[in-house]
Amino acid sequence: MTSPVSPSPRERRLDYVEFASTDPAASRRFFSAVFGWTFVDYGPDYTAFDDGRLQGGFFRGSPATTAAGAALLVIYADDLAPVAEAVAAQGGQVVKPVFSFPGGSRFQFVEPGGNELAVWSERDPA
Repeated sequence: MTSPVSPSPRERRLDYVEFASTDPAASRRFFSAVFGWTFVDYGPDYTAFDDGRLQGGFFRGSPATTAAGAALLVIYADDLAPVAEAVAAQGGQVVKPVFSFPGGSRFQFVEPGGNELAVWSERDPA
């Protein structure tokens, strides 16, 4: 009798994500300063990141926003206010201020390379 083989924890899970960025170096500076991501550059047109749980990269290109149908990637933070302040201080633009939804609250921003992302928290900002 053959024992079943357990699948890898990575099996059929998101494993890597890539973003188009008008300026990969600016995206790198922003995400490093605001979120503490680490980076490895592969020339002027690609930089790979590690956020401590997920890896990915930024390549030189034209990003799309959610209004154009792009997927919205959402980052978690215990407290939204200091993250929103850091986003603005590092050249990001909050495009949807903090709003509540069942289960928490979030805001959406565009980083200097043109990508729209969101940050959510289980806390209600009220």
